[in-house]
Amino acid sequence: MNATTVALFLMAWASPLMAETITFDQDAAGSLPRGWVAGVTGQGKPKWLVEADATAPSAPNVLKQSGAGTFPWCVWKESALADGVVEVKFKAVAGKEDQAGGVVWRWKDEYTYYVARANALENNVSLYYTQKGKRYTIKYVDAPVARDHWHLLKVEFNGTRIDVFLNGERYIEADDRHISGAGAVGVWTKADSVTAFDDFSFIPVSRR
Repeated sequence: MNATTVALFLMAWASPLMAETITFDQDAAGSLPRGWVAGVTGQGKPKWLVEADATAPSAPNVLKQSGAGTFPWCVWKESALADGVVEVKFKAVAGKEDQAGGVVWRWKDEYTYYVARANALENNVSLYYTQKGKRYTIKYVDAPVARDHWHLLKVEFNGTRIDVFLNGERYIEADDRHISGAGAVGVWTKADSVTAFDDFSFIPVSRR
């Protein structure tokens, strides 16, 4: 990550943060959403673009990843949550190796962040942390994740407590202290997953 991006993150961390919902409907199709930055942990060439989608929960646009990489991510660079709630609606469209959609939080850079994801190819929900660019499993559980259907993925995080929900049902409860402090929030995929995202929202909360 270059010095300009680092400076933007530091400026954001110094500013108060309010609840936000991002529908991608104000962004031009064929572009990266305004205020977002995309990349990959590992190798590959991800392709994150706003696209029109007639099935979008909030029409007309979605954010779609249609390239491939080890762990593609796209984060809103102006966000900085230490504790809060992050959720997104996602639809797994295709993928031979994977069909994943996820959210990231406490994102410091491409090498350090938490991620919760649901996978339509494996029918499960997983929780990971990434440090020094390597992904570590905290917990995963079986869950129905239909391809070509919209799902709601949500994570609540406060201190060391992490809860992961899919379509309103809590699938994971965990305590983990590997990554602390404020970081950006965003969305994530894996490998050759072609995944659409809509209605990304987050709410900062006070430490319990």
